[in-house]
Amino acid sequence: MARDYKRILLLMMGGSGTRFGADIPKQFVEVEGKPTFIYLVEKYAKNQFADQMVVVCHESWLDFTEDQIAKLGYDFDYTVVAGGQSRSESVRCGLQAVADTAQEDDIVFIHDVTHPYVDEPHLEELSDAAHRWGGATMGECQYDTVYKVDDDTKMLEEVIPRQSVVTGASPEAFEFGRIWSIYDSLSIEELENYTSAGALALAYDIPMEVIPTDLLNLKITYRHDMEAFEQLFHDYYF
Repeated sequence: MARDYKRILLLMMGGSGTRFGADIPKQFVEVEGKPTFIYLVEKYAKNQFADQMVVVCHESWLDFTEDQIAKLGYDFDYTVVAGGQSRSESVRCGLQAVADTAQEDDIVFIHDVTHPYVDEPHLEELSDAAHRWGGATMGECQYDTVYKVDDDTKMLEEVIPRQSVVTGASPEAFEFGRIWSIYDSLSIEELENYTSAGALALAYDIPMEVIPTDLLNLKITYRHDMEAFEQLFHDYYF
């Protein structure tokens, strides 16, 4: 059955990477001769899952990002826009970039490039779930014992049933009209109270279905995360 909605992908890469500790933001650190972010762009360009891609990056890196994507030579609909001073403001910048052309029931996917993998087999399921409920996210199920820890003493307090816990993964997906109306109506200060678009969606009554991901939910935050990515790199991208 043909889709009656458009898929819009936001690739979020506006962070400064202060915790990573490099001279440049981690998304621009080269692996095998290419900046890390470009592998994710290429993966989505090849699978043609999204009808439109919006790459949200730091203002200082706009030209570099444009040049690197152009070098790929793929024919796909994309634009590069500047982000804001925070993650939430950057998401709003990405949504604003398509607000004039997106329809209410189009699905927007938000993928943080610090999650350098794409769970391609489950993207259709994620898309269908977001269209059905208004929101959905990839999530990694927990198979180890999960504990609650006291904030002050750092001592274990109790076991949390692991079947009730998942860790959020990329991408998250939403009906455009519903998520944009929230970002458009709140101040930057209000948006900063939420750690992700999914957290914001839950606070404003958008249901979120979890699509279990089979991929290692690696997030590149610190240098040892990049080392792990480099070790797994060839098995995934080649």
